[in-house]
Amino acid sequence: MSLNTDFAALRERKVKEIEDILQEYLPRQKGRQKLIMEAMAYSLMAGGKRLRPMLMRETYRLFRGKSKAIRPFMAAIEMVHTYSLVHDDLPAMDNDDYRRGRKTTHVVYGEDMGILAGDALLNYAFETAFKAFVMEPEDSLMIGRALAVLGEKAGIYGMIGGQVIDVKNTGRAVSGEVLDTIYELKTAALIEASMMIGAVLGGASEEEVKTVELIAKQLGIAFQIQDDILDVTGTKEALGKPVHSDEKNEKTTYVTLLGLEEAEKSVDERSREAIKLLKKLPGENPFLTELLTQLIHRDR
Repeated sequence: MSLNTDFAALRERKVKEIEDILQEYLPRQKGRQKLIMEAMAYSLMAGGKRLRPMLMRETYRLFRGKSKAIRPFMAAIEMVHTYSLVHDDLPAMDNDDYRRGRKTTHVVYGEDMGILAGDALLNYAFETAFKAFVMEPEDSLMIGRALAVLGEKAGIYGMIGGQVIDVKNTGRAVSGEVLDTIYELKTAALIEASMMIGAVLGGASEEEVKTVELIAKQLGIAFQIQDDILDVTGTKEALGKPVHSDEKNEKTTYVTLLGLEEAEKSVDERSREAIKLLKKLPGENPFLTELLTQLIHRDR
């Protein structure tokens, strides 16, 4: 059978493998503080595309990686992503009641536990990633480089930095330059981290890691623009979260700034550039190529 015929089933199997890894690294629910562990599990195991750990492993496979250290980093990147969603949904931020088709963490556990669950997932992500040193002590240099990428792309020079600019400009009209900065940091940075860590642990050269970063940047921005489009054209049932939330929160998006047609054009241009760069790298991973294409042009 062709890749296109098998892709959906193969992707579903890969998602299941990732969820098994997440379960493996989640803390056991015990002790007087077990409520926070329940909230962490509720948040982390709420489903979703598992895009970031999948991109990490598929990039790692592109470079024929052999280190077992990839597993804790796959769990760590999804924990970081999940914590950001938990905090995004809080009343002080987007104030959303539903995520991935079910009630958000702060609605189920209260705002206090929502804050703490996000904090716990972020801290536990790094605790999990550090386990790679024990698993593969001979790969300590690569693991150190991977941790540096994770810390930078998740922090003030990456995702958190983008969130700050986004929050401070909510309700204001912003320029395309500012919007690009928000998307590069808030969304693309963690996708960059995923693919760069996969490349680093796969043994890629510095130049190859830089190319991977550019691919992920185009992918991340296109992914966010498509999210803007779906917020206007999608349905709550298909997306598993409220639509028109950007309008409710008075956010400037590519759709409000350029219109639907130009936003769709930008997604197409960025996706083509990402695939073009991917083809310049050594090795082949047809699943990764198809994954990038389908993620950008998704309808949910």
